[in-house]
Amino acid sequence: MFEVFEKTESQVRSYCRKYPVEFNRAKNAELYSVDGERYIDFLAVAGSMNYGHNNPEIKAKILEYLSEDNIINALDMYTAAKEEFLSTFEEKILKPRNLEYKVMCCGPTGTNANEAALKLARKNTGRMNVIAFSGAFHGMTLGSLAMTTDRTSREGASLPLTNVTFAPYDGTLDSIAYLKWILEDDHSGIEKPAAIFLETIQAEGGINIASVEWLKEIRRICTENDILMVCDDIQVGVGRSGHFFSFERAGIEPDIVVLSKSISGFGMPMALLLIRPDLDIFRPAEHNGTFRGNQLSFVGGTAGINYFVEHHLDQEVQRKAAIVEKFMQEEILPLDSRLSYRGMGLMWGIDFGAVNPAFALEAVHEAFDRHLICEVAGRKDGVLKLMPPLTIPDDVLNEGLSIVKKAVIAVLKK
Repeated sequence: MFEVFEKTESQVRSYCRKYPVEFNRAKNAELYSVDGERYIDFLAVAGSMNYGHNNPEIKAKILEYLSEDNIINALDMYTAAKEEFLSTFEEKILKPRNLEYKVMCCGPTGTNANEAALKLARKNTGRMNVIAFSGAFHGMTLGSLAMTTDRTSREGASLPLTNVTFAPYDGTLDSIAYLKWILEDDHSGIEKPAAIFLETIQAEGGINIASVEWLKEIRRICTENDILMVCDDIQVGVGRSGHFFSFERAGIEPDIVVLSKSISGFGMPMALLLIRPDLDIFRPAEHNGTFRGNQLSFVGGTAGINYFVEHHLDQEVQRKAAIVEKFMQEEILPLDSRLSYRGMGLMWGIDFGAVNPAFALEAVHEAFDRHLICEVAGRKDGVLKLMPPLTIPDDVLNEGLSIVKKAVIAVLKK
């Protein structure tokens, strides 16, 4: 069945090895194989499908756009689709939050937007070094990869990854004290950075959630030391945390925000930088790319924003978060006193580290055998990561959670 893939496709493929089924249809939080088998999706294409697969309201706008000879790719030329997206984003997302940012349309991937953020931070400050945090994942191209900490990803570079200093994330060692030492001790040996890059929730790092106090202190340190604060909201933004931007809960304003994945509304390639206006100093074409003008992404992005606002998706996510947390407390923790969990919004992790980190991947396989798709994250891949579409119906969410419990019981019995 998989002969053409084994024969033709590169060895670098990964997800298909965890989920060895050929899929062809999807609806909201459910995937279907070519054989008609149904699977519940707790992966959401690594956070790209916050609005669910084939969201009917978003799909209708895209099909309407496709029904006429509208332009599909336009580099960074002015288009009606881009105008509507930018106007909608400003009026319905930025203004209600009292945020003032210039919007930069980057190449189609999150890592490209992080590369642009790196360039812009260095260009504005004249400094080369940046600070990132242990547990970070910012992308797979060289600049972004230099800020990414997992060993497997870094080894793929096959050359030195430089100009990044790593600090402990909130909850590991004394992160703030370490940052202050770097900046205040004239013998720390570490150059003053252009920027501090952070995820308010480290997804690939193991569902590590920064406290509000920590985030406020990072903002204060950046402001007092003329360092740019860059928030990578690629995976945990667009409603995933229960807020459109994951930093909203802390009442802070990053200098630069990186968006991708679900910002297109429909799972299509799109990446943006939100830039404090005075930092917008790129010369024309100084960072460009052929596919930064994907018009279907603008159309889907506009429809996604309207869906988010009209359906009060932030409130819905917070309501569903309570369902998941109750499940964790009442159904998972009693299975083994060594288990722990972390999460916010609709991103949760069950930590097997104190039991056996290898059990997390075994749980993925057990869940898949029961027709649930989920993933691992964190140190030694020891966290079972649950990340369904934000639009998942309650009954499907509870069905998926019941499979998670069965999978955890199965691996603990082993």
